[in-house]
Amino acid sequence: MLIVALDGVPYSYVRGLIDKGELPNFKAIADDGDLTQMDTSLPNVSSVAWASFMTGSNPGVHNVYGFLDRRPGTRETFIPTSRDLRARTIFELIGQSGKRVFSMNVPLTYPPRPINGILIGDFLSPNIEKAAPDAATAAALLRLGYVIDADPSRARKDKADFLPHLSEVFERRIEATRHFWRQEPWDFFMTHIMETDRLHHFFWQEMEEGHPRYAPAFLDFYRRLDGALGEIRSWLDDDTTLIVLSDHGFCSIRQEVHVNTHLADTGYLRYRGGRSASLDDVDPTSVAYSLDPGRVYLSVRGREAGGWIAPGAEYARWRGEVAEALMQMIDPESGEAMVERIDFGEDLYHGQNAANGPDLVLSMRNGFDAKGSFGKANVCFKGESLVGMHTTPDALLSIRGVHQLKRRPHIEDVAPTILDLLGLPVPDQMDGRSLVRYQDA
Repeated sequence: MLIVALDGVPYSYVRGLIDKGELPNFKAIADDGDLTQMDTSLPNVSSVAWASFMTGSNPGVHNVYGFLDRRPGTRETFIPTSRDLRARTIFELIGQSGKRVFSMNVPLTYPPRPINGILIGDFLSPNIEKAAPDAATAAALLRLGYVIDADPSRARKDKADFLPHLSEVFERRIEATRHFWRQEPWDFFMTHIMETDRLHHFFWQEMEEGHPRYAPAFLDFYRRLDGALGEIRSWLDDDTTLIVLSDHGFCSIRQEVHVNTHLADTGYLRYRGGRSASLDDVDPTSVAYSLDPGRVYLSVRGREAGGWIAPGAEYARWRGEVAEALMQMIDPESGEAMVERIDFGEDLYHGQNAANGPDLVLSMRNGFDAKGSFGKANVCFKGESLVGMHTTPDALLSIRGVHQLKRRPHIEDVAPTILDLLGLPVPDQMDGRSLVRYQDA
């Protein structure tokens, strides 16, 4: 099996280009195994989505709820890594069966866990030596000129300068993929392309609006991606399954939304000591606070530092009140509601780590990007550099030889499908169902 993971590539955009006669290799992949729209995790950040992919489970099992999280009972925030992932991954499960595994750059794989094969860590890796599982792999990556991630600060300074840099990182990624594919006859091989996500964050709006310079450059990048997919597809024999997938969709940003500012304006969030820069500055008398993107935590007694809201009826009353207040967030320019819906945590998350999750999760309407910053003056703003945001629907999935799925897949369904296709048992930790064995379910 060979998997190509395309970070943030929307089904609708790829399908539209195929219909226009672009992307011939994407079309061939779609013909081999259809091309299906797939839903992703809530929140729809890459760390949560790829954790859900790797483990076939929801955050209540794998314990990753966002790119930034907080340790229960404290005001300490941290960036989750593979150390915080509390479920076995497909890389470990496949390797434990005796099969040889290769994985490169999948988010939430730094630091690399030991597997039967090679696992190269993700964009959080501080350097190549720490991304690699051993000295020989690190030496190979250095010889290849491998780059862990494109430097987003270059895009913020000069978008025109960022494009050739992004292309170079992409080419080094494909060269490393080519090198390691040839190294040995892997049973399972996966490579992850982060450059698509970076392209979309900084150029999606220009693409949609037909910018005279950046829209053609955007399409050119997709043509080169399509060429790389064609090369990878040419490596495969008839007994190898190719899976191509992404972890979320994308759309243009209309407004970036400071949820904590709205909570402060409506009296549910207070700061202490005149400071309002971080979670540590939140006054314990507050009712609620928010972390990226749209996760809301109430000040529950026994769970939050200084928590005072009693579980039960008092908690239910405050949670309902806060949810109602958040649904009232209105775009000051258009007057329309910015929140699509709000889910209770227990309706989204279950498992041994569900208690670590948020009380409320906001699903924003397309174009309204929820932020968890503290102490900002305005609820809405529009930054100059980031112009694209993630969406929960509109990820994509194609599995060679699998046609006409009877239900719309979710990213949690992919891991059990992989194990099923490889003839391996599906563990109880997985929420998803095999898309092959249970197509009619």
